[in-house]
Amino acid sequence: MPVPQVAIVGRPNVGKSSLFNWLARRRLAVVDDVEGVTRDRQTTLVEHNERFFELIDTGGMGVEDVDNLTEDVRNQIEAALDSADVILLVVDIRAGLMPLDTMVAERLRTIQRPVILVVNKADHPNLDNSATDFHRLGRGLPILVSTRESRNREDLLELIVDRLPARHEDEHVVTAQMKVAIVGRRNVGKSTFVNTLAQAERMIVSEVPGTTRDSVDVRFELDGQTFIAIDTPGLRKRTSQKTDIEYYGMHRAQRSIRRADVVLMFFDAAETISRVDKQLMSYVIENHKPCIFVINKWDLLMGTVPTERWVKYLRNEFPTLAYAPIAFITGQTGKNVKTLLNHSTMLFKQTNERVSTGVLNRLIDAATKAHNPPSHQNRRPKIYYATQVATQPPTIVLMCNEPKAFGADYRRYLLGVLRDHLPFSEVPIKLHLHRRSQTSSPDGDSED
Repeated sequence: MPVPQVAIVGRPNVGKSSLFNWLARRRLAVVDDVEGVTRDRQTTLVEHNERFFELIDTGGMGVEDVDNLTEDVRNQIEAALDSADVILLVVDIRAGLMPLDTMVAERLRTIQRPVILVVNKADHPNLDNSATDFHRLGRGLPILVSTRESRNREDLLELIVDRLPARHEDEHVVTAQMKVAIVGRRNVGKSTFVNTLAQAERMIVSEVPGTTRDSVDVRFELDGQTFIAIDTPGLRKRTSQKTDIEYYGMHRAQRSIRRADVVLMFFDAAETISRVDKQLMSYVIENHKPCIFVINKWDLLMGTVPTERWVKYLRNEFPTLAYAPIAFITGQTGKNVKTLLNHSTMLFKQTNERVSTGVLNRLIDAATKAHNPPSHQNRRPKIYYATQVATQPPTIVLMCNEPKAFGADYRRYLLGVLRDHLPFSEVPIKLHLHRRSQTSSPDGDSED
């Protein structure tokens, strides 16, 4: 199970980014009185009472972006809502109940997850009576907070932790059906591949680019196991998108990636890697999805081009994904398709693996002794202990004295050690370095 996620939402200028920084005890998000400063989602790891969760800051709902990025901001908010286990609906006690607050509350009514109503900017108890109007939003008793006066922070954290999904034991049994997203640019053979999996004409197959305009789930069985293949629309760069159907198809494809357990990134054996391919892979990486590079239509080149040439090409184009497997298939005939699905199952199992704290600590201890982290500001960085806090993806927290002291090179070294010695050799690992709390809440940083 992944680290639980907590999304902060609300209309512009209610103090969402200030709340994000306040709960994280770090100045991460830009805070400004101008509407629309926050556009992309921003996340950070927060710990309270030995529970970890990822806090997500979002843009203002209902804002019209001055740079014509309104739709992009809205999609980022929707992505945060899709993945959230708990939602913080933030309002401003000084401004009072606004029509946009009601609009946001209406949007959340269809979401079957806990929503906490957070009345912000309640800098003094004298303002508390002004919160009664917010009861109309139908979210029960609100919690009044002030980021400026640091009021009720612990109470809010308690509410959040209380509403997180139940903590899972270390023993994790994979019982869920594996969802595989088949992605790639247009006309690389994705729908033909899905038809081969389903052994039926479940999808429209055509040489006309862009036949699949929406994401479609197809169930199929292999060796007694049931799987779900998510066929996605072919993607192309935004300047080539001519219709709303194409535009929204791209976002549906991105949502399919977020839903998937494993992503199969398709390439046409006879085509070069494009800018769209790289943009798509960036989204896969951003969402920490296990991925297999799939070279389709290999029958057209088999015997004339060695597989090693494509392997080297992919490794050069995607150097941060050196751990990702590569498969050569012919989707139309089914050649190597079963092997590809078996490998996908292996990745699914890897991303659900759990490693004991003892094993992790012995490995990290050996790694730091073999290669000491460089000194930082005349201080030796130190890791106190390591623990795995989640699966899908495997998420490991290193409690240390100063997260910023561990540079990017050393973090990559630690990730390499983890991947080499743990059952995560072919899947992304989330590695968080977190400051061990002394008298205040912890501070942290992460590297994936």
